[in-house]
Amino acid sequence: MKYFFAILILSLLLVACKNKKIEASADPDVYYTCSMDPQVKESQPGKCPVCKMDLTPVKKSSGTVTDEIQLSPQQVQLGNIRMDTIRRGTIGDQMILTATLNVDQSKTNSVSARVMGRIDKLYFKNIGDYVNNGAKMYDLYSEELNNTKQEYLLAIEKEKTLGNSQIDFSLLVQSAKNKLLLWGMSETQVQELAKSKEATPLTSFYSNANGFITSLDVKEGDYVPEGGTVVKLAGLSTLWAEAQIYSSQLSSIDRGGQALVQFPDMPEKDVKGKIEFTNPEINPDTRINLVRVTIPNTGNQLKPGMQAYVVIKSRAINTLSLPIDAVIRDAKGASVWIKTGNNSFKSLMIQTGLESNDRIEIKTGLKPGDVVVITGAYLLQSEYIFRKGVNPMPGHDMSKM
Repeated sequence: MKYFFAILILSLLLVACKNKKIEASADPDVYYTCSMDPQVKESQPGKCPVCKMDLTPVKKSSGTVTDEIQLSPQQVQLGNIRMDTIRRGTIGDQMILTATLNVDQSKTNSVSARVMGRIDKLYFKNIGDYVNNGAKMYDLYSEELNNTKQEYLLAIEKEKTLGNSQIDFSLLVQSAKNKLLLWGMSETQVQELAKSKEATPLTSFYSNANGFITSLDVKEGDYVPEGGTVVKLAGLSTLWAEAQIYSSQLSSIDRGGQALVQFPDMPEKDVKGKIEFTNPEINPDTRINLVRVTIPNTGNQLKPGMQAYVVIKSRAINTLSLPIDAVIRDAKGASVWIKTGNNSFKSLMIQTGLESNDRIEIKTGLKPGDVVVITGAYLLQSEYIFRKGVNPMPGHDMSKM
């Protein structure tokens, strides 16, 4: 009987110690989850019922903060979550505008008829022909011009034969000569007329500028009025790259600044130009403005009508910046994830600014030295919503700030 009581007492002690050990091992501040299946939460260690991987212990206290999330080392590794310390640096904005090459209007000239008449012959008949300054352009038959030629020759003859009369024929000669010069005849032509004393019915007219013919308004046999345009010439030594820009981007345009013009058909040819003009009037329907960049056209390789891209860079500024992938943007604004402890992270709302290549300016919300998640931010966002069932920034709307 004595032995029976001893065995009973020993058994009770063993059971009590076992229960005490189990109670001690069951930490209420720890649960076990799977890095591949975070929905699994167990109170004891073991295998994941879904993927059969070992469960990972996670402290509940570190996850009770409403605006933070705690991950296991395996989750950080599998999610490829990388961090970097935000610091100040230089960043510059850049915009790329679609443009079209047009003729530089300051290099255009018109060859016009100064007297009414009929075009008897054109010496340049094709658009695109190049005309040198002083080249013969057309022959004109004009009754008025022919009559003035006769008056000029008659005045010269009278001056020679009646030079001692009371009439000053030199004034008549000069008056007729001035009329011929005003109607487009050159000094050389007038001198040849006085020398030959023969007034031919046709008068040749010459170009007063260099350029390519961009418009041919008449053909042989047509009558042109006084002041009527015969051809239009354009010099192509410089061209205009004209691009459209939204009114909200006008503040980034520095008139008189430099721009880079690129050509999709000629990728090897980039040309630097100067911003010469921004239209002072904005289209009220489209809110679009016009920007004009003047570029050199060495060798006349560029042609009006070609498509181009105008790259305009703003001045670089010293500011906080992050890789663009670190910023999560939605209808409520922009946010980033920062590291708050050992594998614990918190979401913060920020205000962004300029974007340049793969960097973005951070105006407010962060300070130098903050450790920011630069890779895997969207995975953290999804994990937070999956665990908490809510957005990490409820009630925040940076678009209204």
